Amino acid sequence: MAGSDENNPGVIGSVNVQGGIHAGGRGKFVAAPGHNRKALSTINRNIVGAPAYPCAVNKRPLSELNLVSDKNLPIPLHRPITRKFAAQLANKQQQKSEAETRKPLQSVPSSPETEDHNVIDVDNYKASSDFDVPMFVQHTETMLEEIDRMEEVEMEDVAEEPVLDIDSTDKKNPLAVVEYIDDLYHFYKKAECGSCVPSSYMAQQYDINDRMRAILIDWLIEVHYKFELMEETLYLTINLIDRFLAVHQVVRKKLQLVGVTAMLLACKYEEVSVPVVEDLILISDKAYARKEVLDMEKLMINTLQFNLSVPTSYVFMRRFLKAAQSNKKLELLSFFIIELCLVEYEMLKFPPSLLAAAAIYTAQCTLYGSKQWTKTSEWYTAYSEEQLLECSRLMVSFHQKAGTGKLTGVHRKYSTSKYGYTARIGPANFLLEERF
Repeated sequence: MAGSDENNPGVIGSVNVQGGIHAGGRGKFVAAPGHNRKALSTINRNIVGAPAYPCAVNKRPLSELNLVSDKNLPIPLHRPITRKFAAQLANKQQQKSEAETRKPLQSVPSSPETEDHNVIDVDNYKASSDFDVPMFVQHTETMLEEIDRMEEVEMEDVAEEPVLDIDSTDKKNPLAVVEYIDDLYHFYKKAECGSCVPSSYMAQQYDINDRMRAILIDWLIEVHYKFELMEETLYLTINLIDRFLAVHQVVRKKLQLVGVTAMLLACKYEEVSVPVVEDLILISDKAYARKEVLDMEKLMINTLQFNLSVPTSYVFMRRFLKAAQSNKKLELLSFFIIELCLVEYEMLKFPPSLLAAAAIYTAQCTLYGSKQWTKTSEWYTAYSEEQLLECSRLMVSFHQKAGTGKLTGVHRKYSTSKYGYTARIGPANFLLEERF
């Protein structure tokens, strides 16, 4: 039977117009014997000593063109115009013009083997004036280079971590004040300097010290937890205490009275339901009379010039946690870490915004076991990872000793189910190890 294979009688193929055979039922082109298409290396033998064309990767085949030189130079037929091939042609044209100005072409003596062909000296092949680059090849090269450049820029943009718009989902929420939120926090960053106190103000106090301050704040954290007050109230209470002690001398017998009165003022500013004075006296084991509390309230509010609207660390914590795309576990751990810092006098050297950012950064490192600080967090906090490391390492040291010693109010608070047993999470010790 015509077209059948004697060794494979069941296979019948159809003859292609170019001499190829389509295997029956497979659709695969198989070259017929004796009709093999010439390999690229065979075609290039017309050039004495010329290296074979390298294999080019077809990045963007624009079209398949039949390129035939007017000087019978062997240019392969049906070769796709790739970027690499176009670059070869353009490069040869440029080198040709340079060579013409430097030295004449060297002639190659003819021989019987090459008398019917144009033989090009290997050393002068690239500078040969017999090779003209068509204009469309030059335009193609320029176009492909521009496309490559655009693709590289796009790849760089994709590789860079984007900054998320954390307010995009709140545009329809009037309480989120999306139109003004950025301006508000820019104002808070400027105003926080006025709410800070000198980190060495305790040196001006003759009857109290930083240890007494730590005992007072540790006790107030427990009082705050017992009264179930708002988080804002605790941060404002401590801010009022420090600002008052920085400008007014207090004897140690009155230090607890200062703390109780500061909490009363903070409750009046932040809370909807304010504890009565008798409750604060009772929690102080009746160490002070009602009149003493009210007199101290007048003294404090006048000393502070009625300025209770200050940006505390809590104000920045809410915003920065949103930028960190936090969950409940990260939020609780961040507040646990920053409340440990409230007790420590040495942390007054850091502004509230940096304390908030460092607490979140430390909490992320604690939970994930590696450094975590996104471009989004850096953008909204205005702090880089390097700026947070000093404060963060101090926080880790406080975390290590949180359950030890006498001042364990924060640790006990965050060891309850209400706060997710957050105090049981181990500290990020690797942040301290990196210093050595």
